[in-house]
Amino acid sequence: MLAYEIRARVARGEVSPLEVAEAYHRRVRELDPGLGAFLTLNEEVLQEARELDPRLPLAGLVVAVKDNIVTRGLRTTAGSRLLENFLPPYEATAVARLKALGALVLGKTNLDEFGMGSSTEHSAFFPTRNPFDPDRVPGGSSGGSAAAVAADLAPLALGSDTGGSVRQPAAFCGVYGLKPTYGRVSRFGLIAYASSLDQIGPMARSVRDLALLMDAVAGPDPLDATSLDLPPRFQEALKGPLPPLRLGVVREGLSGNSPGVERALEGALQVFQDLGFAVREVSWPSLPLALAAYYVLAPAEASSNLARYDGTLYGFRGEGEEVEGMRMATRARFGLEVKRRVLVGTFVLSSGYYEAYYGRAQAFRRRLKAEARALFGEVDLLLLPTTPHPAFPLGSRPDPLAMYREDLYTVGANLAGLPALSFPAGFEGYLPVGLQLLAPWGEDERLLRAALAFEEATDRAFLRTPLGEAL
Repeated sequence: MLAYEIRARVARGEVSPLEVAEAYHRRVRELDPGLGAFLTLNEEVLQEARELDPRLPLAGLVVAVKDNIVTRGLRTTAGSRLLENFLPPYEATAVARLKALGALVLGKTNLDEFGMGSSTEHSAFFPTRNPFDPDRVPGGSSGGSAAAVAADLAPLALGSDTGGSVRQPAAFCGVYGLKPTYGRVSRFGLIAYASSLDQIGPMARSVRDLALLMDAVAGPDPLDATSLDLPPRFQEALKGPLPPLRLGVVREGLSGNSPGVERALEGALQVFQDLGFAVREVSWPSLPLALAAYYVLAPAEASSNLARYDGTLYGFRGEGEEVEGMRMATRARFGLEVKRRVLVGTFVLSSGYYEAYYGRAQAFRRRLKAEARALFGEVDLLLLPTTPHPAFPLGSRPDPLAMYREDLYTVGANLAGLPALSFPAGFEGYLPVGLQLLAPWGEDERLLRAALAFEEATDRAFLRTPLGEAL
C-alpha cells in the first residue's frame, strides 16, 4: 500500500498507527535477513506508535532513514566501522520535521561507507541485495533505502544524493527517487561527504508519496546556512491540469545504453508526446565530461570532511604511540574505497596540483551550469536515462573506474545544483529500468507534476513490489 493511502486509512480510523508500525516492524524482521536493507531496526518504534497522536498529519507513516542521516539516540554508522557504536546526541532537521508531524523512524538503512559507492557493496558491514534479484546490487549509495521501499519494508525512505546516490538505486529497484535543488532540504544532520554536492532526497513508490514527504522535510532551516527560503508546495502542485511543457531529450544520453533502456526511452517519449509535451532533441555538450570533474571535486571535499575522523573527538579510536600513531591506527579503519577517495582528494588539493586539477574542475563546473541555464531557456524539462543499464550482478565491478562510470548520467545535476527525479519507466527482462527528468533551479515541483502525468498514463505495474505488500 502506498504512503498516502495508509495515511488516509489512519485518518478514517480504519487502521491505527500501532497496527501500521507492527506490520512493517514484523515484515523487516521476516524479510530483511535476505536483503540486508537495514543496519539498525528501531526497537522503540512500537512504543512510539502507541503514544502517537493519530490526528497528526503524518501519523501512521513509518520511514526508513539512510544511516548517514543522524537520529538522536538511534545508532548512526554512515556504513563505517569508525562510527559503529555512535549514538548521536542530536537530530537531523529532516528527521525532526518528520517526527514533529507524526512519522515514525522504522530504522536506519545500509549504504556504501560515508556514501562513497554505487552499489552498497562498500558498506563496512554487509552488502544489500536487490529485491528483484538477490544476486544483483540495489545501486548505491542509498541502496538500503531503495531496497527497503521496493520490497515494501517501508512505504517511504530518506536517502542522500551526492552524485546520483538517490536516483541510481531508485532506478535499479524500480522506485522513485528525487534529488532536490541544492539547499531545498536542510543538510543539518547529514554526515558530510562532499558538502557542495550532498543533498537529502526522498524515495517512494508513487509521485504522491514523494510530494507528501517533500512537503514535510523541505524548507529553510536556520541551522543550515545553505538552505533555501523556498516554501514547499509539492502536494498543491499535483492538483489541477497539466500545464503545457517543453521536453528536451539530451542527445548525450541516447547512445551506449542497454536494449531495455533504449525501449524505455522510446516508450516514454511516446507517452510524453501523447500527453501534449512539445518534445525536441537538445545537446548538453559538457555532460560526458562531468564524471571526470565530479571525481576531482567530490574526493577533494571528502578529504577535508573526513579529516575529522582522527580518534580525538568521537567514534572509534585506534591504539598507537603518541598522537600521530593513534591517528594512523584510527584512520586505518576506513574501508578501501574511502581511503582511495581521500587519497585522490588530498592529491588534487596539494601544492603544485591544485590549479591543474581542482581549479580546472571548478572552472568546468561553472561551464556546465552555464550550459544548463541556456538549455532551460529553450525547454522546461530535460530527459535522459538514470543509468545506461539495469542492476548489475554483485561483485561484477571490481575495477573502481568501472564502478565510477555508473554515475555517468547523474553527476551533472549535482554539479549544477539542479533538481532531478528518477522514475520507473519499464523493465529489461525482470529488472526495473529508470529514466530521469531534470528541471531548472528551484523548480522541483515541476518534476513531480510531469512524473505524475507519466505515472497516471502508464501501467502501474511499474510500481509493483516483488515481495508483496505489508498492508
